[in-house]
Amino acid sequence: MREVVEGVAAGVPFVALPPADREAPAALVAGWHLMEVPASEQAFAEAVPMTGLQAWRVYFGLPLTGARLPEGGPAELFRLATEDAVLNVFEPVTEQAVAEFPAALAELRDRLPGADGPLGVFGGSAGSLVALEVLARGDVAVRAAAVVSPVARLAPVIARNERLFDVTYPWTPRSRAVADHYDYVRRAGELTAPLLIVAGEADDVAVREPAEALRERLGTELVLVEAMAHEFAPGTPEAKRVDAAFTEWFARRLPA
Repeated sequence: MREVVEGVAAGVPFVALPPADREAPAALVAGWHLMEVPASEQAFAEAVPMTGLQAWRVYFGLPLTGARLPEGGPAELFRLATEDAVLNVFEPVTEQAVAEFPAALAELRDRLPGADGPLGVFGGSAGSLVALEVLARGDVAVRAAAVVSPVARLAPVIARNERLFDVTYPWTPRSRAVADHYDYVRRAGELTAPLLIVAGEADDVAVREPAEALRERLGTELVLVEAMAHEFAPGTPEAKRVDAAFTEWFARRLPA
């Protein structure tokens, strides 16, 4: 990667990659990583650098990950997820990341030279919930968005995790209400910016089918990556395909 800027903005850890021309006005593209590989802001920046865009690309660290792991570290996060993945992890991570975004964005607009152009947002898996919720709430003006391995509906992803980890999730009225809120196929009308959806052909049906349903509801673009499951490690052919799709999409949608 070219020059990397790392720091904290309004309490949020970030990695930023500069635009192709540091002297010219630039768009700003901000996103949130997966909780599976690439599972940090640094790894997401390495996997999907979007090199060549005339845009600052900012990769935020999710709450409860990295430098913001709960006391007790990964073991405590695993315990919280095992106890109640919806109410202890998905909801608080998403809500905090969405709430802290406007202040972090405003600070970065001031700190990153020329970063006052149009805004794009992106995310992967758990980070896609943040990007989609930012779109749905409309607290900031977003010109374009992209998601990969998306959680377009939370409830099927919980079922995927039950199969993956051989557990049974104890649904309650409260957690069902949260899952219903994070159903962006149902809420597709709230997603007012153009959206690119990227999914792995080998990903679980819990991800692929809602992604396809969301594409149908929005009439938007869906890119299926051959041989990709849910994860995509930096440097792999799958990551390069995701990077190419994101780069081309934002280059079309975010002129500086």
